[in-house]
Amino acid sequence: QVQLVESGGGLVQAGGSLRLSCSASSSRFSIDSMGWYRQAPGKQRDLVAVIIRAGITNYDDSVKGRFTISRDDANNMVYLQMNSLKPEDTAVYYCRARTVLNTYWGQGTQVTVSS
Repeated sequence: QVQLVESGGGLVQAGGSLRLSCSASSSRFSIDSMGWYRQAPGKQRDLVAVIIRAGITNYDDSVKGRFTISRDDANNMVYLQMNSLKPEDTAVYYCRARTVLNTYWGQGTQVTVSS
């Protein structure tokens, strides 16, 4: 069982920045990939960015060039640096970790971008 705890959400003006953090509890199996998803009201949960153990990253087109995902394997942390935020980035952001056996989700953190 892996427990994920997100932090760093909040209210920011358009054009501002936020940094989300996600801490993962220790896992019997190595965490192969970690990622960030977001869900706006009335919409499905969508991928924002993912990073695998080799450091390879993938981003949704809407955040490329503005968001950066990174991970600290020694401390089981994953981060999402969000710059040039837009009102359409407003959503609950969820951390996700995947091992060979299971997928785990955090409780989510609210990001609100005002225009």
